[in-house]
Amino acid sequence: MMRRLAAGLAAAAAGAAVLAGSATPALADAPGRTRLQVDVNPEPAWRGQPLSIKGKLSVKCDEDYIDGFVSVHYADHCDEEGTWHQLGWKRIVILFKPAGSGRWEHVDTVKTYRNGYFGTKVPARSSGTWRAVFEGSRHLAPSEDTDWVKVIGHRHRHHH
Repeated sequence: MMRRLAAGLAAAAAGAAVLAGSATPALADAPGRTRLQVDVNPEPAWRGQPLSIKGKLSVKCDEDYIDGFVSVHYADHCDEEGTWHQLGWKRIVILFKPAGSGRWEHVDTVKTYRNGYFGTKVPARSSGTWRAVFEGSRHLAPSEDTDWVKVIGHRHRHHH
């Protein structure tokens, strides 16, 4: 216990040096692991119908993380249990790859809310894979997630 406390104090001292700009220990270069989850609804969707793209960004920190060591704004921090935390105000890139295509198309760029959730709406055009990407930041590792959605038929009726 004492050895761990001493190591924590040494890391905290090193952290203070990083913030002062005089040293760069390896610990400062280890970004927090992130988890991105995305869900696209409805499934299946009618062509032309709005698709709701929603998701959540979280971070998992190592148990030896010293609170306040990384100066990231808002709730981008960890507690002693090393549990997942949501991250606010981060940029999420929404991409789409139509079925049978090998190319990802940029659809939208959104920011997470304070609680780490994000969302946008787009019209359903064709079946394919939706992808949400967090490109990472100075202290957070990148992550991504995908969701495949089938798009069927036309919504309007033909009048005779």
